[in-house]
Amino acid sequence: MTVQIPAPFETYRAEVQEAWIDYNKHMNMGYYMVVFDEATGGFFQAVGLDRPHRQKHKVTTFSLEAHINYVREVGLGDTLRFTTRLLDFDSKRLHYFHEMWHATEGYLASTNELVSLHVSQETRRAAPMTPEIMDRLAAIRAAHAKLPPSPYIGRSIGLASKPPRA
Repeated sequence: MTVQIPAPFETYRAEVQEAWIDYNKHMNMGYYMVVFDEATGGFFQAVGLDRPHRQKHKVTTFSLEAHINYVREVGLGDTLRFTTRLLDFDSKRLHYFHEMWHATEGYLASTNELVSLHVSQETRRAAPMTPEIMDRLAAIRAAHAKLPPSPYIGRSIGLASKPPRA
């Protein structure tokens, strides 16, 4: 029997809280990382890097890099739905991508692309993932490779060069 792998994973839902609203009357940029971190927790649970696994193997994950794109505003009381896809991995790192959707209106509000490092809790150094996790990640990557590309994956930050005005 073949196990169906969600593509993408639905990892988290949240409602925009009053404390998250800034002086522009929309969700403050700092809370985007907070809710994306919660989505990461849901993703790690789905791939098997959950609390019991971390405790049993004395491992954890650290973020190495994170990029957020703010696509469209969300405000107080808006319900948010998060999807996550695995882009790639090796024995010690995961590259994944979250999308934050307005749950009732259906628009893309924000994206978050990350690389995380698998770490030994004892040495605080990079540590290889178990064969079971590697096998699960390989199956997930194969399922997620079929998803359509996103223009928000692999972006870099900077200003486009323009020729000087005459």
